[in-house]
Amino acid sequence: MAANESASILGSVSLAVEYLDSLLPDNPLQAPFKNAWLYMLNNYTKFQIATWGSLIVHEALYFLFCLPAFLFQFIPYMQKYKIQKEKPETLEGQWKCFRVLLFNHFCIQLPLICGTWYFTEYFDIPYDWDSMPRWHMLLARCLGCAVIEDTWHYFLHRLLHHKKIYKYIHKIHHEFQAPFGMEAEYAHPLETIILGTGFFIGILIFCDHVVLLWAWVTVRLIETIDVHSGYDIPLNPLKFIPFYTGARHHDFHHMNFVGNYASTFTWWDRLFGTDSQYVAYTEKMKKLQQLDKKTK
Repeated sequence: MAANESASILGSVSLAVEYLDSLLPDNPLQAPFKNAWLYMLNNYTKFQIATWGSLIVHEALYFLFCLPAFLFQFIPYMQKYKIQKEKPETLEGQWKCFRVLLFNHFCIQLPLICGTWYFTEYFDIPYDWDSMPRWHMLLARCLGCAVIEDTWHYFLHRLLHHKKIYKYIHKIHHEFQAPFGMEAEYAHPLETIILGTGFFIGILIFCDHVVLLWAWVTVRLIETIDVHSGYDIPLNPLKFIPFYTGARHHDFHHMNFVGNYASTFTWWDRLFGTDSQYVAYTEKMKKLQQLDKKTK
């Protein structure tokens, strides 16, 4: 009975979303995207799309999303939004980070990406345009992937902070106490595999078209680069997402080393009390700001 009611509710929600979609104006990018997708299918094999296509998407989006925060360090006006103002980025540190990223991306992540084609073949995942899910279904699947990844990340990330193993693996990622966008995937190769596994679990569950691979990697890169950016931008649209961690939440993790282990959402830290130091710190800073205003 309960299962039937749940199915009925989900069906009603789906119909409501589809009705809302029908009221929206046509997406002006729909035709160019369709033409590009069909061109890709007609000129490249599934293996090339799943492997080299996925690699290109990841590399292009990663460094594109890193670009704004990288440029902020050269813009004096943006420094008021930097969270740890006393610890500016250094070109030397960023160059070191870039070199490690190239190793991780091409020696660790690329072999994993090569398995994408075998995954799509084994589970008969479609590539064609007509089978591509609508935007709202794609968004819902990305949300499901994010919830799963966040859960995996919280518990495995917390484990990597255990005093017996921290110095062997996760310490590398904490080399930069004040994070910056490009540092999001700066990590020990084992950490890249351990925490990266959470990315693929949602794919195994929700993937019904190869486009979800690229949509989910886009969403995940936007989130992880944002929380590592080191800048708290007031008009950041990601702040409107309920329970979103944000840059301040994760920046405190790098500054404090303890607590705030989640990647995307705040509920696990709140449930287990691992955000208690962050909450106390936030309240303390608010009081200091109020006191500062009174003395001026």
